Amino acid sequence: MKKKSFLNRYSLLLMATALLAFGSCQDDFTDRPSEDGISLDSYYSTNDQVTSATNGMYSRTWFQMYNKFWWALEVGSGNMYSGSPDVSGLRTFSLNGSDPELVNGWSSLWANVQQSNMIINFLETRVGPDVSASVLNNTMGEAYFMRATAYFDLVRLWGPVPIIENPLEYTSNPYVNTNTVADIYKLITMDYLKAIDLLVDKNRGANYANNGHVSKGSAKAMLAKVYLYQKDYANARAMAESVINSGEFKLLGGDQLSSKSFADLFTYANNNNEESIFAIQWKGDGAYGSANNCNTQFGFQDGTLSTSNASYAGVFGPSQDVMLTLYDAADKRKHETVMVGGDTYPNIKTTQGIGLTVPTGKDLAQASGGAIKKYCIGVVNGNVTGQADGWAMMDNNTYVMRYAELLLIHAEAVLGAGASTTDASALSSINAVRRRAGLSNLTSITFNDIFLERRKELCFEGDYWFDLGRIDKAKAIDIMSKQNRGDRYGARYYTPIYSEDHATNDFYMDYPDNEVAKNPKLLQAPVPYTFK
Repeated sequence: MKKKSFLNRYSLLLMATALLAFGSCQDDFTDRPSEDGISLDSYYSTNDQVTSATNGMYSRTWFQMYNKFWWALEVGSGNMYSGSPDVSGLRTFSLNGSDPELVNGWSSLWANVQQSNMIINFLETRVGPDVSASVLNNTMGEAYFMRATAYFDLVRLWGPVPIIENPLEYTSNPYVNTNTVADIYKLITMDYLKAIDLLVDKNRGANYANNGHVSKGSAKAMLAKVYLYQKDYANARAMAESVINSGEFKLLGGDQLSSKSFADLFTYANNNNEESIFAIQWKGDGAYGSANNCNTQFGFQDGTLSTSNASYAGVFGPSQDVMLTLYDAADKRKHETVMVGGDTYPNIKTTQGIGLTVPTGKDLAQASGGAIKKYCIGVVNGNVTGQADGWAMMDNNTYVMRYAELLLIHAEAVLGAGASTTDASALSSINAVRRRAGLSNLTSITFNDIFLERRKELCFEGDYWFDLGRIDKAKAIDIMSKQNRGDRYGARYYTPIYSEDHATNDFYMDYPDNEVAKNPKLLQAPVPYTFK
């Protein structure tokens, strides 16, 4: 029997599942009809049905990406530490194409590409006459947004990958070339621009239940980031300023929302807050992979004291660099990012009751001597945490992008290729982020200032690996080779390799071995893509 490539496998699977609808109101991700009760020819007869068609693409399809594999990238960046063999390969730059978590990340991203493709290519022909054009357009816009976001991760992780816009065109051809990085970025840009045209405008107000789905502003913010990665500073600045001037998003604890704080960002009660640009909408439903695993992956267990409902905790811990040297003493973000001995958290419930004082002189998470605070919300505590499923996973969102990053993108875009800037708008953006952290305003900024601010603000959110991958490689190698990648018992240092040869470049992932066996063209030189 001829082996099918990943394209065939996901196409056939997702043909049956991609157009399943999920619920009846815009941001309700909970009501999901049974799979065997769906008729693709008649299901999309109402606006509510079409609106809910993308709900599943906000959660389960991303699980294998935004679970262990995503945090393994933080290990690779030097922000996290782990000695667990399933997630520690990037700590020593030894990850290869046989790694199960790498395969999971790859599979998750392709599932999102293919599910988006199903909606983009076939939804319009499966809606009834009572469905309004605005509702259909918004749903199509969400699909373009999701495809662009999946490809943005794919190209940053693997470089050249195949561009697939309609999977049915490839069902009889299991061998598909990769396409150039430039063409992949062209597709990403085109998709976000289509999303901007099609998605609705939103005002991220205090009714957080209405904020779960992405908006026109979400697509503009993501596109600003894409432009920045291509060093298209003029377009990155224009797109970022469009978002800033819209007033859609605000900093929690910033000048406009001074009653809240940086700490409020990572609580269950503040899912889909005013700062959230795009977040994974976890919703436990009794099936593995529907909810957020961070509360168990992070935190710690020390004897009978644990921050998790699970029988274990702390698969990942903070690196020694982050825990000991990254943050200034005045930086309020440290307490809400990393837990160190003696820190107190009066609102966290543990297995010993409400209120946590972190033990001193203990191994805690991964013998790091500390633990990760972001996304660690404690054992089940009513409406403070929501419920946990059978795997102790919870429903607190995972950020893909928030407004603080958009402000830092704006500052960097204004700086551009310059050595420094005193531009008032750039200073306004970066200083808004710094003031919330309790830090003083800067009067002039360099790239290094912004780069460091990004690491502090977005630590443990998955961006630092990509930031290191987009700067001059000699500089990135110098930074990474000086990082203490050990635990509290001893420092360890490793140096990544950079080469134009994909196979010997530690800044790109290896293609999964099983996919290369099915599609050897993955290892061939990328070819230009013919856009229709």
